[in-house]
Amino acid sequence: MKESNQRNGKYTVAGTDIDAVKEQSRRSGLSYNEAKEWIAKTSGGRGTNIYSNTNAEDVKRKNEQSNGNQQ
Repeated sequence: MKESNQRNGKYTVAGTDIDAVKEQSRRSGLSYNEAKEWIAKTSGGRGTNIYSNTNAEDVKRKNEQSNGNQQ
């Protein structure tokens, strides 16, 4: 019985139902990486610039313009 179930790809060697695990994961919410991205976007902090939607070049350009206007 165990061998035939393993051959059709529905169960792991340990007997875990693969489709049930996939369905449970689908319903469980954010993945680990999705959660990290959400936290980075909403809280800021060190090393979160890869998640930022801020255009660094625009910020630099605006800062240069502001500094030029102050002098």
